[in-house]
Amino acid sequence: MSKVVVVTDSSATVPADLLKELGIRVVPILLNVNDQTYRDGIDITSGEVYRWLRASKHLPTTAAPSVGDFLRIYAAAAQQASGIVSIHLSPDLSATYTVASTSSQLVDGTPIRLVNSQSVAMGQGFVVLEAARAAASGADLDTVVARAEQVARKVHVYATLDTLEYLRRGGRIGGAAALAGTMLRIKPMVYVSGGTVSAFAKPRTMSRAIQLMLEEMARKAEDLPLHVSVLHADAPDEAKELRQRVESSFNCAELYVTEFTPVMGAHAGPGVLGVAFFAE
Repeated sequence: MSKVVVVTDSSATVPADLLKELGIRVVPILLNVNDQTYRDGIDITSGEVYRWLRASKHLPTTAAPSVGDFLRIYAAAAQQASGIVSIHLSPDLSATYTVASTSSQLVDGTPIRLVNSQSVAMGQGFVVLEAARAAASGADLDTVVARAEQVARKVHVYATLDTLEYLRRGGRIGGAAALAGTMLRIKPMVYVSGGTVSAFAKPRTMSRAIQLMLEEMARKAEDLPLHVSVLHADAPDEAKELRQRVESSFNCAELYVTEFTPVMGAHAGPGVLGVAFFAE
């Protein structure tokens, strides 16, 4: 019996073992460096991007997948699917959702429903995971979409950046511009909500930023089990330490550490540390 198949883009950062286990299909976003185009996480690593950022004054550019990229994934999924749920970055942050929408209208025979995750990184990833878990349990297309939209309304992402310079140069600073005037001597902290990046706080140290994240998690958890991912960009040791603090402080239904993909690292720069979570 065919089932609903979930498709997403590479910015979701879902751990590879879960992608395989749940049959989630991923369309890579594109990264352009020195007139070469790379597929996010396939042809280039995050470490290569961070080394390039540190050595150059020029940012890599990024691009949404092409219609052809989506059509290839949709066509392969349609061979075994009764329906497809395609979950992507907010259109306020990337053209990926718009390209997916255009592509979905070119596929005959298999219904494709689009969901705006309203989030980034594993905030988007949790929307994808919960949709895929619903699909794996045998849920129909409407039910899988409803579960994705439910989690999209509940997921939170907080992150502290080493600098806002990369977001500013990439044109994705959004509401976080309120922090730009005091970029020096602070660890700018942002919050992703409704598909936009907004200023949250201006802590002067990483330890204070982490404390603020934990306080926000506690406030929103309301003693309920949490689904959590500690996310980072070229900060594995700090992420490991934060994971230990989260594990000891909360009732975690699941807990991961995920690294930004090359495309995400190009926008945020190295040194990002944060959490994505939602309460049951």
